[in-house]
Amino acid sequence: MTKQDKDTTGSKIWTIGHWTCPIPVFLETLDERSIDMLIDVRAHPGSRRNPQFGTDEMKKWLPENGIAYQLFPKMGGRRRKQDVPPEINAGWKNASFKNYADYTLTEEYHEGIAELKELTQKHRVAIMCGEPMPWRCHRLLISNTLAAQGFQVEHLVAGQKPKKYELGMWGATPHVDGDGQVTYPAEPTESAEPAE
Repeated sequence: MTKQDKDTTGSKIWTIGHWTCPIPVFLETLDERSIDMLIDVRAHPGSRRNPQFGTDEMKKWLPENGIAYQLFPKMGGRRRKQDVPPEINAGWKNASFKNYADYTLTEEYHEGIAELKELTQKHRVAIMCGEPMPWRCHRLLISNTLAAQGFQVEHLVAGQKPKKYELGMWGATPHVDGDGQVTYPAEPTESAEPAE
């Protein structure tokens, strides 16, 4: 780990999806960034196809390799429809992403973000879900929240160069208010009539 890497504790976070990744490759990917804590943001933290990525198994092999493991239900994906006016996140056409975008407006989500940010003060943290591609996972919306609040976010995909994330690089166009809250209103459409 370089001095520059040490200095990023508290201002940088990584994301990763496990999918079918072999444990040694997964660990190597984390080790390359000196990750010492993995936050599991899966709604259903198990895997029939890859039982080594079930919570009980990860609680064993991650600490054995110097990486703390924590399940984070407040950040889990696959959220139901929230009681949010539909226009606030109308930029999302995919219902799953829209539901999660609506969930990011809740107190529970904000508590989860605050807890996550606190952990980054002492650890080099990666958040993990099952989907390897970050643009197809709710990690994308978590990344937008963190980027809007000044964090550097890097997406890790086993066998590939880390991808530095920029706010809004994938998905619906984010709008960030003065408090750092991200929403996704529909893109303005051009009217055939001139505005009065």
